[in-house]
Amino acid sequence: MTGPPRILTENLRVVNVGLSSFADPLLAIETPVMTPAWRPAAGGNEVVGMALARLLGDAEVDTANREALLRLLASEPRLIGVAPAQEAMPMLQGRALLHAGPPIEWTRMCGPMKGAVLGAVLLEGWAQDIGTAEELLDAGGVSLRPAHDAGAVGPMAGVVSPSMPVVIVEDARTHRRAYSTLNEGLGKVLRFGANDAAVLARLRWMSDHLGPTLSAALERLDEPPNLKNITAQALQMGDECHNRNVAATSLLTRLLAPKLAGMGPDGVEALEFLRDNNHFFLNVSMAACKLMAGAAERIPRSTVVTAMARNGVDFGLRMSGTGDEWFVAPASKVAGLYFAAYSEVDANPDLGDSSITETVGLGGFAMAAAPAIVGFVGGTVADATRHSREMRRITVGENPEYRLPALDFAGTATGIDVRLVLDANLVPVINTGIAHRVPGIGQIGAGVARAPMSCFKAAMLRLAAG
Repeated sequence: MTGPPRILTENLRVVNVGLSSFADPLLAIETPVMTPAWRPAAGGNEVVGMALARLLGDAEVDTANREALLRLLASEPRLIGVAPAQEAMPMLQGRALLHAGPPIEWTRMCGPMKGAVLGAVLLEGWAQDIGTAEELLDAGGVSLRPAHDAGAVGPMAGVVSPSMPVVIVEDARTHRRAYSTLNEGLGKVLRFGANDAAVLARLRWMSDHLGPTLSAALERLDEPPNLKNITAQALQMGDECHNRNVAATSLLTRLLAPKLAGMGPDGVEALEFLRDNNHFFLNVSMAACKLMAGAAERIPRSTVVTAMARNGVDFGLRMSGTGDEWFVAPASKVAGLYFAAYSEVDANPDLGDSSITETVGLGGFAMAAAPAIVGFVGGTVADATRHSREMRRITVGENPEYRLPALDFAGTATGIDVRLVLDANLVPVINTGIAHRVPGIGQIGAGVARAPMSCFKAAMLRLAAG
């Protein structure tokens, strides 16, 4: 008898969990072999892997993470008002501006953020033209801080200046607060670096008319809008509350409309602005998410992520057990769909604080709720559902109030665990707009980005060392 005994290999299916070459002898005798796309935990980094091994089964870390998730889920964000930023946030006194992402110096900022900072300087009257504004910034005449440091968030460049109106979101349980600017709408807007006369005129109207009008309307309501309830309803109506906010904006507008309609020309103008701005709820959602994530901060030993943010140059991560420390890596490129005449060579790297939505289980984590979003960010409905399923592998639990119909009404994956990210070699998915690298051109597409793994490795090493 020559050759291998065929009876031993008939109907045999082998899974190879080692190197691909391990399968060669079996393939030579025509035995089907499946080699999974497997990688060692922590990307094979021995030092990080050892730290991960110590913390994966750590009872103290598990307890801390459960506490972080419970605090996050217990947060009850309410929209209680709109006020000038300098009144809401003490940090914005004098010549001070806030920006998206982790800390960055003026000279390192990307094009869209520089354009937005220059526009804010002009808006505040600290300079009369772009040239003198640049001289003021070059000389260090303006304090530049991350919005997260002030309990605030902003989309894209995320620039907040003292006179800009901000939404005030308060936790009904603890009375903690978070803030965000009012969404400007689409077109040429400051958040993409546009700073011409028309952009500044719109911002002044928002400060002088829209902000005070919305504030008055909120005061006339019997109770502040419950943002968790609005978000939960919007997820049932096709939003994921990051890049698609049509339903959420409509729900909020329905609450405000009776009050605005009775407030004369300013009320009608405000109502028309809400009608024409499908993204208005984005900034409100971001402030609510910041409040929820903030509830999980500063829990010793916790590996739950409390912030993800991008400034167009760097990606920054904060973790509960390490407080306000940023773990930073180069910002990712966004893979997605581009508007006509644009391509990835025109794109700025990932930008904005809006990834705070993913931090608490919305946006890319909730894409299964928004099949229409794939027509905007690319991919298929199956991709959107897969993203929502995959993120369950890297989170502590789920949000029972944010349910996804496409996943049999399972709650959204919530509470990113640095340990699980490293163990699964799976980083968070973020759906996002794409900004042109030249300030003022604006949005040129939308797509999906992945958080850089190196941030999670650095956070793990810091906690393990502490």
